[in-house]
Amino acid sequence: MTVISAKLKLYIPTSASLKDKRQIRQSVITKVRQKFNAAIAEVDTQELHQTLTLGVAVVSGDGKHARQMMDEIVRFIEDSADAEFVDVEYL
Repeated sequence: MTVISAKLKLYIPTSASLKDKRQIRQSVITKVRQKFNAAIAEVDTQELHQTLTLGVAVVSGDGKHARQMMDEIVRFIEDSADAEFVDVEYL
């Protein structure tokens, strides 16, 4: 069994309030859970309305498959979210 986790930090230039951030956060989390069945949650920077920090975890029986899934999730968030990546840290 292999577990891969990542901490994704995103900048949301269009967010003017925590309500705007919450809408984007919920959209990203719902899409990732539905498409990839991965664990994802906001893990830091809850009080900053233009910064979103997400933790993502993938569990697989094969290490190569887990890494591919994590890479796909990162690309998916990058392509579908109204946000820009500031940092991606694999843990």
